[in-house]
Amino acid sequence: MVAYLRDIWKCRYFWLSLVRIDLRTRYRGSVLGMGWSLLHPACMTVILTVVFRQLFNQPIGEFAPFLMAGLAFWSFLGAVTVGGCHCFFNGQAYIRQFPAPMSIYPLRTVLGAMFHFCLAMALVILLAAVLPDRRPLDPVALLALLPAMLLLIVFGWSLALLFGLATVRFRDTHHLTEIALQGLFYLTPIFYPPELLVHRRVGMVLKLNPLMPFLDLLRTPILTGGWPAAASWGGAGAVVLVVFSAAVLAMWQQERELVFHL
Repeated sequence: MVAYLRDIWKCRYFWLSLVRIDLRTRYRGSVLGMGWSLLHPACMTVILTVVFRQLFNQPIGEFAPFLMAGLAFWSFLGAVTVGGCHCFFNGQAYIRQFPAPMSIYPLRTVLGAMFHFCLAMALVILLAAVLPDRRPLDPVALLALLPAMLLLIVFGWSLALLFGLATVRFRDTHHLTEIALQGLFYLTPIFYPPELLVHRRVGMVLKLNPLMPFLDLLRTPILTGGWPAAASWGGAGAVVLVVFSAAVLAMWQQERELVFHL
C-alpha cells in the first residue's frame, strides 16, 4: 500500500497537469470564468432561502450559510460520484500509453471537484461574516474545516474509484447513480434543518444517513463557532475507513484487468 501511494506521488506532476487542463477546458471562452462556480450555489441559496426560511421559521443569518454549506457539499458529492463514473473512460488515452497507477484518474476527478468546493466554502464563510444578526466567526473554529476537507478528499477519491470501476463493468451505473442521488438528496438535510425530522418516524433515516457527520463537520465551525462533536469526527472517520477499504480492495482485484474493459 505504501509503495502504491509512493508511485502515485511520483506521478504528481502528471495528474496535477490533468487537473489544470480540466479546469482550463471548463472555463475556456467563458465570460465569468470561475465565477460560474460561485454563481450557481449563490443563486440557489438566494432562491431556496426566500422560499424555505419562513416555512422553516429560520432567521436568514443562520439559514443562508446553513443552506449554502449543504449545497456546496452536495455539489462535491455529485461531482465525485457522477464524474467518477467516467474517470477511467476520460483517461483511457493515457491509460493505454502511460504506465501509471490507475487510481490517479479518480484522483483527478476529486481534485477538480475539491477546487470548486473550496471556492463555494469560501463564499459560505464570507456570507456568514457579512449577514446581520449573527455571532462573529471564530478563526480557531474555522481551522476544523481543514481536517474535514482532508476527510472529504479521501472519501471522494474512494467513491470516484468505486463508481469508476463499477461503470467500466456496468455501463448503466451512471444513470442509476443520478437516480439514487435524487432520492438521497431529500433524505439528507441539505435545505431543511434536521431538527424537523428528529422526533418523527423518518428521524431514524437521518441517524442512519452516512452523510450526516460530514455536514456537521462543515456546518458547525461556521454556524456555531465551535469544533464539531467527537461523534461527528468518529462517524465521518468510520464512513471514510469503510469506503476507502472497499476502494482499495476493488482496485487491488481489478486494476490489471481494467484496460481490457475500456
